[in-house]
Amino acid sequence: MALRAHTRNSNTTAELAAAYEHCRRIHAAHGRTYYLATRLLPHDRRPHVWALYAFARVADDLVDAPGSPGPETLLTWREQAMTAMRSTSRPDPAEQPVLAATWYTMRAFGLEPDLLQEFLDSMVMDLTVSRYATWEELRGYMRGSAAVIGELMAPLLGASGPEARSRAAALGEAFQLTNFIRDVGEDLTRGRIYLPQADLARFGVSEALLAGAVRTGVPPGPVRSLVAFEVRRAVDLYAAARPGLRMVDARSQPCLDVAFTLYRRILHRVIANDFNVFEGRLVVPTWQRMATAGHVALRTASANVTSIIDRGAVVSSRRSTPRPHSS
Repeated sequence: MALRAHTRNSNTTAELAAAYEHCRRIHAAHGRTYYLATRLLPHDRRPHVWALYAFARVADDLVDAPGSPGPETLLTWREQAMTAMRSTSRPDPAEQPVLAATWYTMRAFGLEPDLLQEFLDSMVMDLTVSRYATWEELRGYMRGSAAVIGELMAPLLGASGPEARSRAAALGEAFQLTNFIRDVGEDLTRGRIYLPQADLARFGVSEALLAGAVRTGVPPGPVRSLVAFEVRRAVDLYAAARPGLRMVDARSQPCLDVAFTLYRRILHRVIANDFNVFEGRLVVPTWQRMATAGHVALRTASANVTSIIDRGAVVSSRRSTPRPHSS
């Protein structure tokens, strides 16, 4: 009986490991910048980040991937996913590897399924909503599509408490607004404009003007001014999120530092390109991504060595200090 139980547990562990590996491959294929950052996480944290990324990616692909199966598939998957997340029984890792890994991660860290519900509800909005009247309205969408992802990730990185969650939410929004800025043209080809309509009106940008910039790759002055305005808004979100970088545990800080730095550098590319996001997708070059990750890893290793030396010196000093004795 004990042998059968041990075999069953071993099989379960192997199946779950395979489910997380499935999630890792999804992350590696689609999230180059953030996947690189996760390489700096402790080994025991990485699979959980891969699981949440894969969960989000599956939903996103049901909306926007080429040849995506249609809206009913996303609606069905939302119901299936949330039933699984709220169940006391884990999904079968062999049949549903992403849901099985996510289910385990949610329970390992005590994460609220309602946050995943908010995320999926925002994905469903993309099926019917293609314009946002104001910044406040867009932030309502971003609450589900980005801020809750930050809140889910925070405990995985060792952060806790309302302020840490608030900073993590701001970072999620900063990352997403960065993507909206960079991908204005790509989104327009899908029939969507995420930049608020009030902002377009403020700078005299019509949808025809945006379409012309996509067609020619050369945005006129008003479009560049609109992009510059949104860049400043994103910079403010990064500033709001920055204190949260030190609210995660020390082992997770290098990962977050790299993700923060590299995503913000996309904005630097936009600025350097005179706010033209239409002539080609602006990305951080591979060499720069690798150099940033290497620099952070080296800095962390040096800090760890210094800390070990300092602790050793303190212990040595304590051992070598003569102890008073009574005469």
